[in-house]
Amino acid sequence: MLENTIFSLLAFSLFIIIFFKIIKKDDTNYIILLVLQSLGIAISFFEIRLGIEANLFFKIFKYILAIILPIIIVFLEWKDINFSEILSIALAKFLFLLGDKKSAKSILSKMVEKYPDSYYGHKLLAIIYEKEGGMRKAIDEYVTAIDIKKNDYNSYFKISELLRDLGKKSEAIEMLERLVRNKPDMYEASCLLGDLLCEQERFKEAANVYENALKFRPADFELYYNLGIVYTRLNDFQMAKDMYERAASINHKLWGAKYSLGQLALIEKEYNLAEQYFKESLYDKDLEAMSYYQLARIYARRGEKDKALEFLNKSIELDHRLLKKASKEKVFNEIRELITVSVKMDDEPKDREKEIKEEVEELEKSHILITQEKATQEYLEETNSLIEDISENTTKQKTIERVSYIINQERLKKLKEKDEYEEMINAIDDEGIERIKQDDDEDQN
Repeated sequence: MLENTIFSLLAFSLFIIIFFKIIKKDDTNYIILLVLQSLGIAISFFEIRLGIEANLFFKIFKYILAIILPIIIVFLEWKDINFSEILSIALAKFLFLLGDKKSAKSILSKMVEKYPDSYYGHKLLAIIYEKEGGMRKAIDEYVTAIDIKKNDYNSYFKISELLRDLGKKSEAIEMLERLVRNKPDMYEASCLLGDLLCEQERFKEAANVYENALKFRPADFELYYNLGIVYTRLNDFQMAKDMYERAASINHKLWGAKYSLGQLALIEKEYNLAEQYFKESLYDKDLEAMSYYQLARIYARRGEKDKALEFLNKSIELDHRLLKKASKEKVFNEIRELITVSVKMDDEPKDREKEIKEEVEELEKSHILITQEKATQEYLEETNSLIEDISENTTKQKTIERVSYIINQERLKKLKEKDEYEEMINAIDDEGIERIKQDDDEDQN
């Protein structure tokens, strides 16, 4: 009996406290709590009314609803933690997971209207708007969340991503530069900033960003690989080579680095080293065709026609566009007519769709400069072609100069011989004339 009396007094006291909170805050969310309290009190009432004692389950149940839960709420409120906010966010998250975004937004919108300083309310609203594609509304909510919590670096990063997706890349760069200054160890921010700077061809700034990021992740192969790409575009091939080598030493399956190292070796005329790197890069399906093509070029330069033709056929079989490329390469002049591959222009097979999906998922997890990687490989390809043309033109020019020199020497020799001959004739003529004069004088005497 005493237990029921104490329980009733405590339960009614807490009930009144919660009731006045409803009036004070004008928040109907507390009604849910009152309903739960009422359920616990009702169990106790029936015990007293019927003169029975509830079993252990109902006893625990009534204490949780009528005593423990209200005490927790009062304690949270005393600690300045808003129960109504927690309840709204929990309910909104539950509805969001069920796919009912509209109801989740409605609950959160009402909640942030009533409690405008609700950080989690604005943050969850931003996430929902982002999922729906409402980027501008999402940005507004993330900005509000940052105003409430100044060190919310994740929201800074999210705003930068959304600005990039909206095409406002300069604004995204400004946001990321501010973020990296305040949070230099935020890896994702450094990678995104470097990517955007490269898109605007601000490669020196991108190099600084990646170098600073390396201070916090000195064994990150993606940062080294990105630096290799950046230094390539800055024409600092030695630094690019160092960066690619470091990236490849950390991740032995980084075939893109091996392919770029092969291209750099070609620029330096280190054909054996280039051959080694291109053979390693054959393991990458995306690079396989071009790796075979580069190997064919190396063998053609060496005069190994059979091997050159074999690898050229393989490359064209994998990528029919290389047939057109090979037709313009002078290095393949002697084997071009021997190409035996029949080019197929069919669409990709259906079973390739799964592979593409997996590749996309893998790329999404990567922080490598995907947009710049291909462009950099093409840049190195163009550089190699340019060097070859310059080398060929230089050789031609030297040959022409040498031939001209020899021809001129022969001409001078002939001219010289001609002059000497004329001088000799002239000398003979002079001597003859002199003798005739002498003879005439003797005859006269």
